[in-house]
Amino acid sequence: MDSQLSTVATIFAVAIPAILAITLHEAAHGYIALVFGDPTAKEQGRLTLNPLRHVDPFGTIILPAMLKLAGGPIMGWAKPVPVDFGRLNNPRRDMVWVALAGPGMNMMLAVISALMFHALPFLPESALPFAAEMLRNSLLVNVLLAVFNMIPLPPLDGGRVAVGLLPLPLARGLARTEKYGMFLLLGVLIALPWLGQKIGVNLDLFAWTILPIADAVVHMIAVVTGLLSG
Repeated sequence: MDSQLSTVATIFAVAIPAILAITLHEAAHGYIALVFGDPTAKEQGRLTLNPLRHVDPFGTIILPAMLKLAGGPIMGWAKPVPVDFGRLNNPRRDMVWVALAGPGMNMMLAVISALMFHALPFLPESALPFAAEMLRNSLLVNVLLAVFNMIPLPPLDGGRVAVGLLPLPLARGLARTEKYGMFLLLGVLIALPWLGQKIGVNLDLFAWTILPIADAVVHMIAVVTGLLSG
């Protein structure tokens, strides 16, 4: 029974911060779009903290399971909040702010999670392991989501930012890759590591690039919030 309880607690320690990270990420996009003149998310009932409204069957459930079975990093996404860029006050400029809102929310949640470690000594001893594990997962998940989403490839947030900042000819070219962007990401996350395992070569580009950046960001947050010395 104790092991079952431990397993259930471990699942909740991962699921709670992951659901909050994904839900608030998507809600942030919608709220910032509303601020800049686009009420589409509000009109469609997506300005909500109800996680069920943001679940994407493939990105939230199937893909993480596939990555787990493939032995890769567990990543995914939620159902994108609808944004009509044509309704924004200044579509090209405001698109950048709307895109940055999601990763920005995740970074804020990561910092809050790190700060909350300082409150652990005030909790009952029996609650410490679960609370510490949940805060640790929250810090890691939010940083990983922020870094991953800033890859400059549409339809990820980093791709939207790049389209908004690049000179128009380059921006148009990058925007045209959006229909293929998700297939490229799936290839990098699943197909390349699988192929590498078959031929005995490490082709895990995610582990080469995203994970070291995420580790560096986690370390920086830990230093800034006083969890680690510089």
